[in-house]
Amino acid sequence: MPLSGSLPAPSAAELEAGRNAEALFQMLTGHWVSQTVRTLAELRIVDHVLAGADTAGAVAEREGSDPGTTYRLMRGGVALGLLSFLPGGRFAVTPLGGLLQEGAPGSLREAALFQNGNGSWQSWATLPAAVRAGRTRVESALGTDMFTYLGAHPDEGQTFARAMSNMTGLVIEDTVTLLDLGGARRVVDVGGANGALVLGLMRANPGIEGLLLDLPEVVDGARQAAEKEGLADRFTAVAGDFFEAVPPADYFLVKWILHDWSDDDCVRILSSYRSAARPGARALVVEGLIGGGDQPGSLALLDLNMLTMSEGRERTLDEFDALFAASGWRRTGVSPTRSLYSLIELEAV
Repeated sequence: MPLSGSLPAPSAAELEAGRNAEALFQMLTGHWVSQTVRTLAELRIVDHVLAGADTAGAVAEREGSDPGTTYRLMRGGVALGLLSFLPGGRFAVTPLGGLLQEGAPGSLREAALFQNGNGSWQSWATLPAAVRAGRTRVESALGTDMFTYLGAHPDEGQTFARAMSNMTGLVIEDTVTLLDLGGARRVVDVGGANGALVLGLMRANPGIEGLLLDLPEVVDGARQAAEKEGLADRFTAVAGDFFEAVPPADYFLVKWILHDWSDDDCVRILSSYRSAARPGARALVVEGLIGGGDQPGSLALLDLNMLTMSEGRERTLDEFDALFAASGWRRTGVSPTRSLYSLIELEAV
């Protein structure tokens, strides 16, 4: 028999409790979202749709996946605003979903793959233990530190390098606009992955020579990127360890390096640059600047990511200044960008 009657109108307190429960439930199930995005990226759903395969069946045929579950995945993409549903069972890519297109300017496809891949996923499971211990517990998940793990798993290592290069696109335009290289002739990009930042500066400054120092498994990608850009004649990529030695330069680019390391290690790294600094050398540090306890911003979550994966952390500007002073550098300027990150310029003292 049909239901009858009606429920009483909820009180203001009940409405508030319902909203709180819904908000917390969304937090608890955040992995549903991140793994759905990862799978859309893994199966190149956006690329297939943009190439004309606008039904689940057509995508499944191209990708070699099951049509039924491919449809369910794409329906999830609609729920997240990455795809839109059209008449006739067809799908279209939204502007948000377009950021998952492989190779597109500002693409976050590789970031989706790396942040939700095996190394990152297992590391985040150690967060409670890391908070209790006061340091990262990544070794308990991966058997080693994150960078050694990436070296032993070249597919993930290459994905990480591409993700970092793609994310560099968020700051390259602002850096090129704001940064005055002055009379610098040689610019060294330390730990710059595929060299996207230094290559961007080389395009804007035809008189400079660019050099990239990074791990052996990523330098070939940097050479290929320079060749593609037509900059190979002014570009060198070498494998090395920035703890041990950095090539001499007039200008150093230090993008997303320091947040990976402890304070002591940061001083060692910065001191290595200082030892390689030519007279009048400068450096650009690209990092997030975390706010105070009452307004930490989204960098507070990135800081927890660093805790799960490394000995590093996000820092305040005062904390960075202490590292600079301890390693022979002085801050001369700081500029926010249109991303989460700031440009911090240094001079050798």
